[in-house]
Amino acid sequence: MLEKLAEIEEKYEELGRRLQDPEVYGDPALYARTAREQKEIAPVAEAYRKLVKLRADASGALELMSDPELREMAQEEYEAARAAIAAAEDALRLLLLPRDPNDTKNVIIEIRGGAGGEEAALFAHSLYRMYSMYAESRRWNVDVAYMYATELGGVKEISFIVEGDGAYSRFKFESGVHRVQRVPDTESSGRIHTSTVTVAVLPEMEEVDFEINPAHLQIDTFRSSGAGGQHVNKTESAIRITHLPTGTVVECQDERSQHKNRERAMKILVSRLLDAERVRQQAVYDARRRSQVGTGDRSERIRTYNYSQGRVTDHRIGLTLYKLEQVLNGDLDEIIDALVMADQAEKLKYSQVD
Repeated sequence: MLEKLAEIEEKYEELGRRLQDPEVYGDPALYARTAREQKEIAPVAEAYRKLVKLRADASGALELMSDPELREMAQEEYEAARAAIAAAEDALRLLLLPRDPNDTKNVIIEIRGGAGGEEAALFAHSLYRMYSMYAESRRWNVDVAYMYATELGGVKEISFIVEGDGAYSRFKFESGVHRVQRVPDTESSGRIHTSTVTVAVLPEMEEVDFEINPAHLQIDTFRSSGAGGQHVNKTESAIRITHLPTGTVVECQDERSQHKNRERAMKILVSRLLDAERVRQQAVYDARRRSQVGTGDRSERIRTYNYSQGRVTDHRIGLTLYKLEQVLNGDLDEIIDALVMADQAEKLKYSQVD
């Protein structure tokens, strides 16, 4: 591991020198690419430097232990350095784990009401609000691609894109079945109902990421429906794209421009097709190497929101929080951080780093 780290640190230094080269500095595209590459390996290089310093401190303390007058103080410094070295090595192992290439991408989130009828639709809207507020807290942009609302304020189905650096890395563990337990407003007897909502999370892909034969696409235009003012029913700006070989259908009707709707629909289509391929490939992997929290299985119940107890439980990692209101208002970091840590711990089990 140390040899690999030394190579990374050397490359970090080399990139720093290149950034000061007039030829690189004078080429904006090259400079940006070089700076991005340096930024990507900076955490590893800096962690390695910290480890080298800690090892030097431990070595120095060990030498001082031969002096009877300094032995006690040196022993304390040595033990502290050894503990810090162990922590630094663990941190480096995490940094050296293979990165998800999609982590920096924007994310497409699709929410659909499941069992529970109107109650499920109302909770689907609550989840959309929760994710929107979380995105807003991180200053990310949220764009709705399409939404099918109900008369009571719920949503049968909604698809939206969250644009921001690292959006997929934070949302990717939300994929699955979310269960809500609460007393509906229409329930006079006070009986608790259980409803479900399905969430699908996809990294936003460009058309260049996946080659699609134009002959395999059926593209239809239609007039938008729902809220949107007088413009909605005047022009056929909404787009429906059907991928004939798989039967995958994508609609986009939020933008007034037919061109923008087509562009966004194609991104969603490509993202769905790539996700389907990823799921197919995942099925052939050894089951013990699958991440406990990263399977993306649409059928698994991942979380329960219990209103009467003010409780949120994530079943994958056994985490229970009694802060339902805060979570539904976008306070998701505690849950997401725990899921990320569990994912990293699982990956470390199979890491070949010694």
